[in-house]
Amino acid sequence: MPARRPAPAARGATAIADRVIAKIAAQAAREALRGVPEGAEPPHAMVVVHHETARVRVSLELEYPSDIGAQCGAVRRRVVQRVKALAGMEVPEVAVHVERLHSAHSRGAAQGRIR
Repeated sequence: MPARRPAPAARGATAIADRVIAKIAAQAAREALRGVPEGAEPPHAMVVVHHETARVRVSLELEYPSDIGAQCGAVRRRVVQRVKALAGMEVPEVAVHVERLHSAHSRGAAQGRIR
């Protein structure tokens, strides 16, 4: 008589490190923004994972002028979607922190091209 194998859920657990979820969230933010403004740092994320949920804080720089609220909303939606799809975690909170705005005018002034 063959031995019974335990159910897959009873065989063990999978743990995903916070830094892995942070990388997923940062990449999702880049995807949502469709690129990074010239001279800007790419988005980065900090994550706290507790059981099957992840709380995410994304810091980013945006182009000016732009609809900041719409871009932050797009980042939130994309982060939730990608973390759920790739890690199977719920994301009840995505805090978006806009660190800096980049404008073509200020870039040109810094380079000495605007008179």
